[in-house]
Amino acid sequence: MSRSVAEPVGCCGPLAAATLSDDQAAATAAVFKALADPARVRIVNMLATSDGPVCVCHLIDPLGLSQPTVSHHLKKLVDAGLLEREQRGRWAYFSLNRDAVEKLAAVADFKGVCC
Repeated sequence: MSRSVAEPVGCCGPLAAATLSDDQAAATAAVFKALADPARVRIVNMLATSDGPVCVCHLIDPLGLSQPTVSHHLKKLVDAGLLEREQRGRWAYFSLNRDAVEKLAAVADFKGVCC
C-alpha cells in the first residue's frame, strides 16, 4: 500500500487576519480554487460523511461522472492538500486530510469579526 499526501494547506492565513502576505493570499486562493467546482464540493462532502477511505470506483455513480473526470477532480483536491490518496492494488482510496480540514476551518473563521 502506498500513500500520497500533499502538504496540508500549510501557509494559508485566516481571512479575518489584520493582513495577509502575498504568499498566504495565493495559498488561500489555491485552496478555494480547488473547491470552486460543484463536483469537488460533493466529493469532499461524500468523504466527510464516510466511515473510512472511499474507493474512486464508489464515487463514479453518485457523481454521475466518468472515471477519468472523477480522477481529475480527486487529483486537484489531493494537489491542494485537502485529500489523502492510498493505493490498494489496482484501486485508489481517498480520505480527507484532517489537518487540512482543520486549517481550512480556521481560514474561513469570521466569528467575532463581522456583523
